[in-house]
Amino acid sequence: RRSGQYTMNHDHSKKTPDGASFDRSGSQDSLDELSMDDYWKELENIHETRGNNYEERIALVVKEPDEGELEEEWLKEAGLSNLFGESSGDSLESMVFLSTLTRTQKAAVEKRVETVTQTMRKKNKQHQIPDVRDIFRLQNDSKGKVCDGSEPSTVRTSENKNETHDGTKGNFSLGTDEQKTLLEDMPSSDTDINLEISFAEQAANLKDSSVGKMYKGGGGDTLLPNFRLPKDKTGTTKIGDLAPQDMKKVYSLALIELTALYDILGTEFKQQKAIKIKTKDSGLFGVPLSLLLEQDQKRVPGTKIPLIFQKLIAQIEETTLETEGLLRIPGVATRVKGLCQELEAKFYEGTFNWENVKQHDAASLLKLFIRELPQPLLTVEYLKAFQDVQNLPTKKQQLQALNLLVILLPEANRDTLKVLLEFLQRVIDHRDKNKMTLKNVAMVMAPNLFTFHGFGSKTIEQSEFVMAAGTANVMRFMIRYQKLLWTIPKFIVNQVRKQNTESQKKEKKDKAMKKLLKKMAYDREKHEKQEKTPNDTDVPQGVIRVQAPHLSKVSMAIQLTEELKAGDIVARFLSQKSGNVQTLKKEEVFLYEIGGNIGERCLDDDTYMKDLYQLNPNAEWVIKPKQG
Repeated sequence: RRSGQYTMNHDHSKKTPDGASFDRSGSQDSLDELSMDDYWKELENIHETRGNNYEERIALVVKEPDEGELEEEWLKEAGLSNLFGESSGDSLESMVFLSTLTRTQKAAVEKRVETVTQTMRKKNKQHQIPDVRDIFRLQNDSKGKVCDGSEPSTVRTSENKNETHDGTKGNFSLGTDEQKTLLEDMPSSDTDINLEISFAEQAANLKDSSVGKMYKGGGGDTLLPNFRLPKDKTGTTKIGDLAPQDMKKVYSLALIELTALYDILGTEFKQQKAIKIKTKDSGLFGVPLSLLLEQDQKRVPGTKIPLIFQKLIAQIEETTLETEGLLRIPGVATRVKGLCQELEAKFYEGTFNWENVKQHDAASLLKLFIRELPQPLLTVEYLKAFQDVQNLPTKKQQLQALNLLVILLPEANRDTLKVLLEFLQRVIDHRDKNKMTLKNVAMVMAPNLFTFHGFGSKTIEQSEFVMAAGTANVMRFMIRYQKLLWTIPKFIVNQVRKQNTESQKKEKKDKAMKKLLKKMAYDREKHEKQEKTPNDTDVPQGVIRVQAPHLSKVSMAIQLTEELKAGDIVARFLSQKSGNVQTLKKEEVFLYEIGGNIGERCLDDDTYMKDLYQLNPNAEWVIKPKQG
């Protein structure tokens, strides 16, 4: 078969009776035309089992934005809408935010503000339009140091060719020399993912050095490296470990960082904008994810994954994951359609008979569910950005971009994607029996996640082939590196800490002024007494007070040592048993860092407490069960 010559009725006569091609157990990771068979075959199956409402469904129109509209939307998403328009005066909060950005992040913001400003001038809007240089001049004049210090002198933007920075060293910052050393000492092993330094800064540095030329090569080449995260003494932060107010900041920073990374690498980053269309407002298939969860939460409070999605995965696993060709061999199209209608009618009533559902049919229903979502699981906004990951120069940069994209997904989409990827990995774990390698699973699943009726562009055959191979590669990356993708990079967490510290300083000034005006000395005194943290009062240096309201031992003073980890503290509390309190198991409770320069953060067991205490000395420490 020639590349890209794809029609709906390829000759599959060279297949074995069950539809498998000759050699399913070949090289796990290489992609060639033969291995693309699974992809095209899957597209045919999709065509055969199109949902019942396919014909009457209007494709989701992706709107072509006007000039400057995308950039305006981007600034809103990044939480910087008050840098332009009517509210442009009220940008103190934005100033705090901007002061924590790296040089490449600032350049990305600057570029977008410039476009919006020019567009507004063209349209002659009567808004106060700040000059982009003024916004950033304020930043550069202030003493504030970028919180992860990512300003190596080798990184230049068009504005400041010869500028160097001698930042003062703070809790989170690294002086320029240290930063340079850090970049020079970046693990010689290309498989270590550095989360301490902004990805865009790393890319800019790589561009300026010869290293970049050493391991170029996009996703098309064969083996996937064994990427790993070097251990962080202050603990790895996973998505779900932070409080919502901090996650909001993480989202803004991830959007700016991803844009900066794409800017440096010369790839266009465009969020797509969908025009709303009428969708089903109840049922199972073809219902928006958020709506589906809303109706499921009425039945099972706290549900984060659609019940039908959970049930279909459980149904597939119940038989055995060793079935040959699982996920690849389709169910019978007419039967799948019938089951789909029956599920719509009986699933919530609990009268649906699951014993009649064959495993391949359940797998087809699972894929159908994903395809029938009115907006793709990877969202209209970011689907193209996920596809474009394949165009980034190095595998490490592809992984970094995917990491940021996962952070940007809405919670419901991200949680559902996580459950899907974990399931796909379990299928691959049985590859010796089911003959479904990482490559095979990626080939079969890519069309279900990436070909979306809303984008209905009639691509020319050649580019369809290129896109097929590319999206299959992105799919492979997501399955293989899923554990890394749900990590929040440390440089972003540090930027959040820095923002919180700056905001608290501002709040303290405001509070002091108000209190002075109100002359409520007595109340103030009382308030201050309450506000004092245990660290200021009854706890000696090098000792922290840990609270555990859910456990029999509710409080303990803990002496910090070099080797003491969060897991050790939890274990110490759990060993203090008492009969009258409900016993909680080790995996049910976690130590939390609360307040100081973070809203709330769930700590991984390997967090070195002394290092973290130095990073956030004003935090309170509480042991409690994880929410949700």
